[in-house]
Amino acid sequence: MTKNVNIGLVQMACTDDVEANLQKAIDGIREAAQKGAQIVCLQELFRSLYFCDVEDHHNFSLAEPIPGPTTDRLSDVARELGVVIIASLFEKRAQGLYHNTTAVLDADGTYLGKYRKMHIPDDPGYYEKFYFTPGDTGYRVFDTKFARIGVLICWDQWYPEAARITALMGAEILFYPTAIGWDTQEPDPKQNEEQYNAWQTIQRSHAIANGVHVVAVNRVGQEAEQQFWGGSFVSNPFGSLLYLAPHDQEVVHVQAVDLALSDKYRTTWPYFRDRRIDSYQPITKRYIDE
Repeated sequence: MTKNVNIGLVQMACTDDVEANLQKAIDGIREAAQKGAQIVCLQELFRSLYFCDVEDHHNFSLAEPIPGPTTDRLSDVARELGVVIIASLFEKRAQGLYHNTTAVLDADGTYLGKYRKMHIPDDPGYYEKFYFTPGDTGYRVFDTKFARIGVLICWDQWYPEAARITALMGAEILFYPTAIGWDTQEPDPKQNEEQYNAWQTIQRSHAIANGVHVVAVNRVGQEAEQQFWGGSFVSNPFGSLLYLAPHDQEVVHVQAVDLALSDKYRTTWPYFRDRRIDSYQPITKRYIDE
């Protein structure tokens, strides 16, 4: 028994022209569909430059309601091409209330819902707490035409709890729209290598621990003092790379995955069977210091 699904990854560079970025993303979706993609994932906040490198109130003008103008346009594209679209957007929920949000559109254009990023970073070059309220949707799965998918966003990818909960909700694939790169002022190439390897390794570990495919889609190009490192990839349920994108090129890639392999890996390495859920209560503490 097999359950094959074709996954499209659109890794692109962005400019300060919002319309041009959106059109490039749509062109990437079309290219992926021509190559046989059934589910297409775009990178984090693909409509603009990564604006969270500064704290600037003018950037709030980039936000929009979800559903809204961009999901309406992408809905038409999804319906026309018969593909599922995963679209990361800057959501304006209400005056003064904003989220880093991903919308999911089914292959018939239906808006299936949204996931709001739960883990919000605040580091040099990534001042996201200035813009985004932590998500309140909880972890989400979406029943699309081709698969039951889980969507998490960038900083979420460092947290095994987020991946585990989403997998326990029945996600067959975990998608991570991402915007992460190297500081161009970092003089030590070893530091850059370690950072990228850690980013890839932690996500491959989610694939292993949960017996699911993992798809990470990152941006490329230099923006301000960040060199976004691309490196989008697809991992099988045992952490092996099925595809790895370059660090310095835009790319549209379609990868076939067999979702039936989850059962094979989960029965061979039965982590779900052997979980001691009665012993995990301490994980809800911030730190176990008594």
